Amino acid sequence: MLLKQLTLKNFRNYDELTLDLDPSINVFLGENAQGKTNLLEAILMLSLAKSHRTTNDKDFIQWDKEEAKISGRIEKHGQTVPLELTLTQQGKKAKVNHIEQKKLSQYVGNLNVVMFAPEDLTLVKGAPGVRRRFLNMEIGQMQPVYLHDLSIFQRILHQRNQFLKQAKMKKNFDEVMLGILDEQFAEVAIKLTERRSAFIQKLQAYAAPIHHDISRGLESLRIEYKPSVSLDQDADNLQKLLEKMKTIRQREIDRGVTLIGPHRDDSLFYVNGQNVQVFGSQGQQRTTALSVKLAEIDLIHEETKEYPLLLLDDVLSELDDYRQSHLLEAISGKVQTFVTTTSVSGIKHAKLEQATTFEVESGHIKKS
Repeated sequence: MLLKQLTLKNFRNYDELTLDLDPSINVFLGENAQGKTNLLEAILMLSLAKSHRTTNDKDFIQWDKEEAKISGRIEKHGQTVPLELTLTQQGKKAKVNHIEQKKLSQYVGNLNVVMFAPEDLTLVKGAPGVRRRFLNMEIGQMQPVYLHDLSIFQRILHQRNQFLKQAKMKKNFDEVMLGILDEQFAEVAIKLTERRSAFIQKLQAYAAPIHHDISRGLESLRIEYKPSVSLDQDADNLQKLLEKMKTIRQREIDRGVTLIGPHRDDSLFYVNGQNVQVFGSQGQQRTTALSVKLAEIDLIHEETKEYPLLLLDDVLSELDDYRQSHLLEAISGKVQTFVTTTSVSGIKHAKLEQATTFEVESGHIKKS
């Protein structure tokens, strides 16, 4: 999979921009706050229709403009496909091959990306919400139906929380209505949980040998999904969740919030049997995060038969020489890569010497 051309209009600090891109490595070089990350954000949005930095669409549109537009020409399975995402004050419009998509979940998945930024190091040591967001983004771009189910889940979760808050205030509630919400909630919750669990198992299979290699054979990595209700192939998981919800019903009413479900689940990383979030060194945490990101590339390739784009947002400077080399060697020749950095002097690798370099200054770009 390749992004052959990127076009921006009224997006962030770019008035109008069209870039023809290298199929191998593209380096965006410039000082901070010049627009390097905005470029990678645009590519990510072209893929996922959402940003890694904000959920407010108005943030992307230049203050005196009505809308912003991101478009790209991708090559996929030997065919060229134009993608277009228009951002307005009222929301997003997405087109594939010039045809508007009725739902964003129908648009997502046409362009696959893996992004690695300094904040992704918090994938291991950050809050559970960081890891849930990671799962939603990665599974969603490989299985768009997951995004559909996630949207339904979030709507039901909101309704159920509102009902629980009302029950808390009135000190009584309609048990029949809560039972209906419980069944709707549990049905979609189990779907999400099963897909997440399957994804983690596949990710583990790819990440473990990568981590073993990066650690020079000294460490073994295990990734474990921790759902609210443990999944059992020989049991009715839907019924298990419903029964558990009944046992904590009064606690939920007292708190006015749903206490179990995919919105409360977590993923854990173990290195040599120890929870790396709690006991791991910074080096082990970074190796784990890097292993997971590299594993994503191979997993997406397995699912889609195409390699995704790789976006490296000022992350090479965060890695030591050995991890830099391992990353660049691992992607060499198979993944179109986009790198942002303030300087290439601290990045010692021959692959970057062959890259196409763009200088970025105040929303203007020129090829070096």
